[in-house]
Amino acid sequence: MNRLAHSTSPYLLQHADNPVDWWPWTPEAFEEARRRDVPVLLSVGYSSCHWCHVMAHESFEDEATAAVLNEHFVSVKVDREERPDVDAVYMEAVQAATGQGGWPMTVFLTPDAEPFYFGTYFPPEPRHGTPSFRQVLAGVEQAWRERRGEVGEVAARITRDLGERRLGHGAGVLPGEEVPARALLELTREYDARYGGFGGAPKFPPSMVLEFLLRHHARTGSEGALQMVVDTCERMARGGIYDQLGGGFARYAVDREWVVPHFEKMLYDNALLCRVYAHLWRATGSRSALRVAVETAEFMVRELRTEQGAFASALDADSIGPDGRSHEGAYYVWTREQLREVLGERDAELAAALYGVSEEGTFPEGGAGVSVLQLPQDEGVFEADRVASVRERLFAARAGRPAPERDDKVVAAWNGLAIAALAEVGAYADRSDLVEAAVCAADLLVRVHLDGAARLSRTSRDGHAGANAGVLEDYGDVAEGFLALASVTGEGVWLDFAGLLLDHVLVRFADGDGSLYDTASDAERLIRRPQDPTDNAAPSGWTAAAGALLSYAAQTGSAPHREAAERALGVVAALGARVPRFIGWGLAVTEAALDGPREVAVVGADDDPVRGTFHRAALLGTAPGAVVAVGAPARRGAGAEGGDGGSGVELPLLADRSPQGGRTTAYVCRNFTCDAPTTDLERLRTALGVRVDVDGGREGDANGADIKPT
Repeated sequence: MNRLAHSTSPYLLQHADNPVDWWPWTPEAFEEARRRDVPVLLSVGYSSCHWCHVMAHESFEDEATAAVLNEHFVSVKVDREERPDVDAVYMEAVQAATGQGGWPMTVFLTPDAEPFYFGTYFPPEPRHGTPSFRQVLAGVEQAWRERRGEVGEVAARITRDLGERRLGHGAGVLPGEEVPARALLELTREYDARYGGFGGAPKFPPSMVLEFLLRHHARTGSEGALQMVVDTCERMARGGIYDQLGGGFARYAVDREWVVPHFEKMLYDNALLCRVYAHLWRATGSRSALRVAVETAEFMVRELRTEQGAFASALDADSIGPDGRSHEGAYYVWTREQLREVLGERDAELAAALYGVSEEGTFPEGGAGVSVLQLPQDEGVFEADRVASVRERLFAARAGRPAPERDDKVVAAWNGLAIAALAEVGAYADRSDLVEAAVCAADLLVRVHLDGAARLSRTSRDGHAGANAGVLEDYGDVAEGFLALASVTGEGVWLDFAGLLLDHVLVRFADGDGSLYDTASDAERLIRRPQDPTDNAAPSGWTAAAGALLSYAAQTGSAPHREAAERALGVVAALGARVPRFIGWGLAVTEAALDGPREVAVVGADDDPVRGTFHRAALLGTAPGAVVAVGAPARRGAGAEGGDGGSGVELPLLADRSPQGGRTTAYVCRNFTCDAPTTDLERLRTALGVRVDVDGGREGDANGADIKPT
């Protein structure tokens, strides 16, 4: 019986035709294990995971291995992106038992879902001290049959230990000025001054830490914080981790220098980095930073947008190479001979110099002479028209290669991050098409992912919602995206949708002591209710919710939302100075709370062109976490009569505020204190720390620093 055939998960569908008799994560799977008196094999991965594909090919597609699994186990396959709660609970057990984790994750459970043996990837034959998967299966089956009491004791102890873990969260107190200051000091110690970023290989883009450093610079003037962002973004944008032809970032670099990427492209990475580079431009006027932000936004729209208007989760690392076999990075890498075939001898020499394609190659895994494209020197040393022609022709030639597979499920949280990035970059770069893409994705989330009670579904595919309930990161990140749309479009309906989601956070995810859980109070009961405030590849649900609660409170004046945000940020006081790399978004939200955040209302007639200029200035302000409302004059209770950007929903920041002398007027407030209303654009720029040209737009301030070549 094929139980995975109707899944909304591409990862589960990839395993639907395995000879393994897979079950999805359901109560029926564990009931079957109890009925047969066998253990459960839990296998967790995701569609673009390279080693998940390897283990599938070596073991799950193997008839002999499948026969062992089918006879002695109930096998359960889980997509970690659909069920982050299941993944989190058992990954915590794997890391506690082995000191490391990763995917594929392989866990053996009792029929009561209690774990007793752990691992990640197991090879088909013993290698480097690691047993083969068949050996592991034989050992677990024998232990289950002959030492059941011992297995039960181990499972009970592990489950008990997990359940007794308690999280110190700073007593729910808003961190003071000293916390981000100490976090900056610790980050300075861990910073790679030569190549940018933090730590050694493998090196991941530190998106949320960079956002914190930008906000810290804006609030305190710390040049050291800004320099770490400038240098890190420079190195990433010129490295192989950035797609020099098509825009967008790979998941991480396998080396310290950002040269060789792990080639999968994730929606969340690109949404977060798109926003970071846009905010770097906003802070410095760097034309290169804005270029990277726009190209990354265009990549998301071009290659990840689904037919329904939202955004797919990822592109695989692997694709079919010239030899007809699947290889990691085959779609992206080049040899000098391939350059000559596309460009001819003369332009091939230019491309090789421009993109660092050498005879020796920079990607040994791809074979001799295979290179990852980089940008080791400034494009400006070459003739601009030739550079543009070379890039266009290489991009067109690459488009003719077999493309990587796409994981086309829509994850609510990651679409929330993409909505925020596209809305802001579209506003900064005067690209209405990008803003419209953000609106379309938000519409899809409302139509497909929200039910009548404003509860979120975690995923959808082909316009149909999946069965899994949204987790805290979904509510926090989608609310963040809606709040960004409200600021950019002036449409109050997005503020209302954000409020509906955040009401669920307050009622179903919050504890009385200020902490937040990853799953709702009425969610499926696991052996432990997951709760993790630390950021991983994307903001944790805890810090994402804290940021959205803070912004919503600033937009509406809601004291309960502000108080909940401050209580949630107590965890930053506990962790920020010790492990700042793992709570970067929490530190960024803390910067916003310490700064206010500023509340900006721009009020003017719909037909007044000055209102658009003032609105743009407000959006370009570097004040951390500032919220913006724009519209015609409104009155409390006015409803659709005004101040709603045409949506029929009033924006609270506009209430009782009117243009002074009939001219567009800006109101800037924070901490219950407002500056005098102003009709002077320069006063508004100064109040919000605007550092780029409000009227010009795309190219930034003439005094802005470009990202320099290495």
